[in-house]
Amino acid sequence: MDTRTRMLSLLHTRRRNYSLPQPFYNDAEFFALDLEYIFRRQWLFAGLACEIPKPGHYFTMEVGPDSLIIVRDRELRIHALYNTCRHRGSRICLSERGASAKLVCPYHQWTYELDGRLLFAGNMGEDFDPRRFHLKRAHCEVIAGYIFVCLAEEAPDFEDFRRTVAPYMAPHDLDNCKVAFESTLIEQANWKLVIENNRECYHCAGSHPELLNTLSEFDSTDDPRVDPAFAQRIEQKARDWDALGLPNRVIHAPDNRYRVVRLPFAHGVSMTLDGQPGCNRLLGQLRDRDLGSLRLLSLPNSWNHLQSDHALAFRVLPIGPQQTAVTTKWLVHKDAVEGVDYDVERLTRVWLATNEQDRKLAEDNQRGINSKAYEPGPYSPAIEFGVQNFIDWYSSEMLRQLSGETERMRVVA
Repeated sequence: MDTRTRMLSLLHTRRRNYSLPQPFYNDAEFFALDLEYIFRRQWLFAGLACEIPKPGHYFTMEVGPDSLIIVRDRELRIHALYNTCRHRGSRICLSERGASAKLVCPYHQWTYELDGRLLFAGNMGEDFDPRRFHLKRAHCEVIAGYIFVCLAEEAPDFEDFRRTVAPYMAPHDLDNCKVAFESTLIEQANWKLVIENNRECYHCAGSHPELLNTLSEFDSTDDPRVDPAFAQRIEQKARDWDALGLPNRVIHAPDNRYRVVRLPFAHGVSMTLDGQPGCNRLLGQLRDRDLGSLRLLSLPNSWNHLQSDHALAFRVLPIGPQQTAVTTKWLVHKDAVEGVDYDVERLTRVWLATNEQDRKLAEDNQRGINSKAYEPGPYSPAIEFGVQNFIDWYSSEMLRQLSGETERMRVVA
């Protein structure tokens, strides 16, 4: 039985609202299918437009063996170009970020314009046509300062996502932010375990004391554990935000690929240890500090918290069957001054601690799953609905992709 057939069989027979069978979390061949059918075909959060504010500014992004250059051109457009020279395939940009007037391959100096057009290739003869050797491109879209890329030949629809989330994000004016701090953890766990851990707060009371100084474990008044006083606060703040013209009601994609909602904090006005603002300068033209957090989930690789004073962007990228890179960026207003408007240690303390706690949880989870004693276990319907939604989305997407591939192979044969 080949790997596709094996995965299809397990997806068809999996028990609903239970964790996945073991190979989905640790098998190298299953991981290769995740790369092919999820990470090379879905829209991925890449980074932030404010990271590349000027022409020639770029950063690179690794998606399995594929490397992308996210670069701004002279017309201020943002492109996603494959970081693979059209001569003999060398990597072009060797640094994670930088600035350059042109993109020059360090191997034989083939030179490309910032939009990927080949400008110079020495000693290639009179018959050489540079128009045939521009850098290959990935799809690239920007929403309210967030850059998304898609490696598929034909990208899935993006406009529904744009129409839904842009009004929620726009008041925070992330184009006019800067990255105050960035952290990347390499977690020894499958990417799905990283996402699963994020999608529930069942574990929060026992693992995240810093986070729960401000954040509520509950993000819905339907949660049976929610305190009635906090449920009333959710409803009152929703009315306040409606009056301010700030979208806040929860919206799910029909297939659960994305979710957006604005919710108040249980205590304080910002995700700092004491709940007080992490930055004195508010984002955009915001005037009210008590805006809770705008929570944006974008599967398969991002969750976010946009607040009045700073924003947090999280990006997940798979490295191997049991290894995942988790990058967190803390954003503040571009004119905020370190040491005057914000202190980096104070700004980052809560989520640096939380990320480290989550890393250990995911890695312990991975080690347990690797045991011969592991078998899929049930999710809590009241508390782990976010995990159920993620696993349902993943399973449906893999079934759709694999079934389509199997049918195409049958027709060709």
